[in-house]
Amino acid sequence: MEQPVWQVDRSEAAPQAAPARTLVIDLEGGLLRSELLMEALFSSPAHMLARFGAGGRAGLAALTDILARAELDYAHLPYDAGVLNQALAARARGAKIFLMAGRFADHAAGIVAHLGFDGVVTPDDLAAGDSLPFDRGAIERIEMRPDDRATLRTWAKALRLYQYAKNTLVFVPVLTAHQVNIATLGSALLAFLAFSACASGAYLMNDLLDLAADRQHPTKRHRALAAGDLPISSALSAIPMLWAFALVASLCISVTFLGVLAAYLATTIAYSLVLKRKMLVDVVTLAGLYCLRIVAGAVAAGVVLSEWLMVFSLFVFTSLALIKRFSELSMRQGEGLADPSNRDYRISDLNIIAAMAAASAMNAVTVFALYVSSSAVTPLYSRPWMLWLLAPLLLYWFGRALMIAHRREMPDDPIIYAFRDSASRTTVAAMVCIMLAAI
Repeated sequence: MEQPVWQVDRSEAAPQAAPARTLVIDLEGGLLRSELLMEALFSSPAHMLARFGAGGRAGLAALTDILARAELDYAHLPYDAGVLNQALAARARGAKIFLMAGRFADHAAGIVAHLGFDGVVTPDDLAAGDSLPFDRGAIERIEMRPDDRATLRTWAKALRLYQYAKNTLVFVPVLTAHQVNIATLGSALLAFLAFSACASGAYLMNDLLDLAADRQHPTKRHRALAAGDLPISSALSAIPMLWAFALVASLCISVTFLGVLAAYLATTIAYSLVLKRKMLVDVVTLAGLYCLRIVAGAVAAGVVLSEWLMVFSLFVFTSLALIKRFSELSMRQGEGLADPSNRDYRISDLNIIAAMAAASAMNAVTVFALYVSSSAVTPLYSRPWMLWLLAPLLLYWFGRALMIAHRREMPDDPIIYAFRDSASRTTVAAMVCIMLAAI
């Protein structure tokens, strides 16, 4: 049997007015900051649905029976720290601790065994009082909390608003084609909003599918869904609303743009379900998703998409995706963790991933140099020779990103890191000034 887990601060324990021989805690809404039904469903969604289909039975009762036998990681469920503190204080006074659960008795028993509590009672048992394993007159209760709505900060965290920086890529075709006007910027802005809503829905879906893995991750365990700050049912309601907004915004642009966004969403779903667990397929998919944003920006603004831009972008984003994988693996190595369970990579792959990231970055710089040497720059720039100044800046930025990742100082996505890093912002600003001077 596992040892009792009290991962809380004793200083937070709520003071008790009088000793209590028995503490009864409501499991759902009291101790657990989530719903057992949803936890069981998303413990392994594909496995659950496969068992449901293979059973040949239909109806909610059959599904509930299957979920009752789902494998839950009781050690990493989102328990309420304050309630655990009160249980710790009660245990110190010699009190017995029971969980009250109206459903999923096996899961409740598993939680009791993991936390070292004394047993499980049902609401009917407590109401009848005849067969209780304790004196009904000496009970202290911790009941279900009111249904508090998630704060705006929690929603912002769950929707990953900071990731919207990636969607600014839809403006790139407008800028590189030198077609900056109210009409093109307006269309690009609408495309930005559509991609942001679509991406937020995909992030919620991805977090639901990765609940178990995220809770065992040093940093991802703080995500809103993994930590229990946002109810799973609320996320399930928000996903179709976000995608409906993206659909309406897309139709306001064009049917072609809707097709590009649909391809982005389909690829994102495939990535969340399957592709991210395939070695290097995930990297190519991530690079493709970044490139789709650029394609969408060109379609929305009605500008011609440069082949040079697409090839350059493919190498850039492949390098950044590899740097992201390198950062994740090096972090696990530094924390002394095992190989990731939801990725087809090993910590021993670090060297080859770093080499591939550097090679892809250098290929991007080579493509850029070939572009500057081509005749394609003549119609767009009056002083194309100035673009050569961008090459050393690109070499510097890619090299610095690789070095920072190697030092384990890049905890975020490389693109998000670029927005937060002062040296990266300075480098990008210098690049913009050079491009403006070359026009």
